[in-house]
Amino acid sequence: MSEDDIGRRDACVESEDALRALHAPPSDLVKRKCVDRLDRHCRDFIALSPFLVLGTANAEGRADVSPRGDPPGFVKALDDKTLLIPDRPGNNLLDSLSNIVANPEVGLLFLIPGFDETLRVNGTAELVRDPALLAPLAVEGKAVKVAIRVRVREVYLHCARSFRRARLWDPAARVPRARLPSLATMVMDMAAMNLDDAAARAVDQRVEESMGKLY
Repeated sequence: MSEDDIGRRDACVESEDALRALHAPPSDLVKRKCVDRLDRHCRDFIALSPFLVLGTANAEGRADVSPRGDPPGFVKALDDKTLLIPDRPGNNLLDSLSNIVANPEVGLLFLIPGFDETLRVNGTAELVRDPALLAPLAVEGKAVKVAIRVRVREVYLHCARSFRRARLWDPAARVPRARLPSLATMVMDMAAMNLDDAAARAVDQRVEESMGKLY
């Protein structure tokens, strides 16, 4: 093993004990804030949230995260231990859904525009097609084919520091969209499609038109 290899190994944290030695212990309140059910504050937070991030992993443990958005309250609390998330039209890669079939462990992060706090939920999920569950999830007359039912294991509110550091909701911190190319342009570059300008503009237009079809 070379000195460079040894140096790189020494720079890695390889145990939980080593990790915790670098940090102060959490306060009693922090340790107690994690609960095993959805209380009224959690339900109110979810009812106001139009956006969540869904974390999943496949059978081999390869992780994935996916954004989910809809009108506020699109995630339904069926009871204090169960959430129901509609699956809307997307890119049809089905990464999250395939992962849930293989590995039920999920993590959710709920956001509310203007709130620096977030709500975190961990639990297990399954895909359901019960018409009685799916019917209330329809939007603009468009039914969903499947929904994600999450059995809540732990839930807790996350403090505002990361959002305040990021200034996420601060209008003065907004980045002009023109700082990056269009979505279609970036995807075509990443896929090495090498289209001429006319063909690239046509793809760009089709992508923009598809973005207008929310349901």
